[in-house]
Amino acid sequence: MNGLIAASAILTLVGLLFIASTLRHMRRGRVLRAGGSATAGVASTGIGTAGILVFMSYLGYERLTDEQLVGVIEFKQSAPEAYTARLMIDGQVDRTFTLRGDEWQLDARVVSWKPPATVLGLEPVYQLERLSGRYTSVERERSEQRTVHGLAVERPLDIWSLARKYPKFAPGIDAFYGTATYVPMADGARYRVTLSRDALIARPLNEQAQNAVGGWGPADD
Repeated sequence: MNGLIAASAILTLVGLLFIASTLRHMRRGRVLRAGGSATAGVASTGIGTAGILVFMSYLGYERLTDEQLVGVIEFKQSAPEAYTARLMIDGQVDRTFTLRGDEWQLDARVVSWKPPATVLGLEPVYQLERLSGRYTSVERERSEQRTVHGLAVERPLDIWSLARKYPKFAPGIDAFYGTATYVPMADGARYRVTLSRDALIARPLNEQAQNAVGGWGPADD
C-alpha cells in the first residue's frame, strides 16, 4: 500500500505540473499545447487523487488477523420485544441502540486480497456495517416495525463499495459481508463478538446470554 500512495502522490504532482504548463501556454497563446497539457493534467491529477482517497479508505478499516475480538454487546429490555443494545467496540467506542424483535445480528464489511493485489503485501481489513433486530415469527417480521442501524463510516471513495460495484476494475480485491447468525436477545444478556476470516461469531459471556442461546452452544455462523 505504500507503493500505491507513493504512485498516487507522484501522479498528483505530475498533474499539477501539467496544469501549470497549461496556464503558461494559455498566456503565450498556444491553444493546442494548452489543451494537451490540460487533458494530461486532469487525467494525472484525477487518478492520483482517487488513489489517495482509496488509501485513506483502507486506513479507515481495522486489520483482520485470524479470529479477532471485535467488541462486546449487552442488552437491557425496555418493553416487550424491545431492547436497548449497548455495543462496545474494541474497548474504545461505546454506543447504544434500540432494537425491536427477538434476535439480533451484526454485519461487517470485509476486504481480503488475491492475485494480483497480494503482491502489495496487504492484510485483510474489516469495518462493522450494521446492527439489526428481527422477529422469530415470519408473520411478525412482515408486519411489525424493524430496526436496522448503520455502523459504517461512508467515504467519498470506499474500497469495499468500489470492489462490490465495479469488480472488473478492482482485480485482486475480494469484498464481502462477514455476518453473525441471528442470536437471541434477552434482558441482561452479554455477548462477545469476534471476527474470523469470513464470519462474525457471537459467544455468550454470562448466564442470561447462555440461557437465551439454550442448547445452541456458541452462536457460530
